[in-house]
Amino acid sequence: MKISIITLFPEMFQGPFNHSIIKRSINKKIATINFINLRNFGIGPHKLVDDTPYGGGAGMILRADVLYKAIEKTKTKSKKEKTILLSAIGEKFTQKKAEKYSNLSHLIIVCGHYEGIDERIKDFVDEEISIGDFILTGGEIPAMLIVDSVIRIIPGSIREGASATESFSGKERLLEYPHYTKPQSFKGKLVPDVLLSGNHAEIDKWRLEKSNEITKKKRPDLIKPRE
Repeated sequence: MKISIITLFPEMFQGPFNHSIIKRSINKKIATINFINLRNFGIGPHKLVDDTPYGGGAGMILRADVLYKAIEKTKTKSKKEKTILLSAIGEKFTQKKAEKYSNLSHLIIVCGHYEGIDERIKDFVDEEISIGDFILTGGEIPAMLIVDSVIRIIPGSIREGASATESFSGKERLLEYPHYTKPQSFKGKLVPDVLLSGNHAEIDKWRLEKSNEITKKKRPDLIKPRE
């Protein structure tokens, strides 16, 4: 899979992308990540990428003509290509979205910055995506989160089956069940007997029950209504 990130600050990604699963996936040729510096498409000798908003107001707005050139230069016209714009008013990013993106051949991520972007550029992207109901300085940190969540579920990135029972994954999209490891007794708290039984059918049953219990308590909105 190829991921292209259009950003004013490509150097921000070097630390997070040089470690752990992302680094290993790149080394194994499972994924490639390209950084497109928006400044390279700027206007005039000073490579301007923004300007003041029509109608007045605080802050600077990223220019549509500059963003358009960067996006069109990055596109490969592949049928399995998608361009997403990171925006506070976009559709909320979910595990289901990550799974869909992991099946693409090319994902283009456009990082917003400053006060906002010219509205007209939205005609040239496929989706607007938000990572939550809060505001950040720019789209770089959201891009890091999306790349991490997408790459880790591409086959070969992590141990097969490891992501199947994680929170928000699988058919039911439940929160994950509790985990335990050694020591068996810790400050008077014991590992549940069922996990020591060796009875895998009972263990699976216990885990599903706990997932339902935790989801009902912490995220009841994830429970599908019975028809």
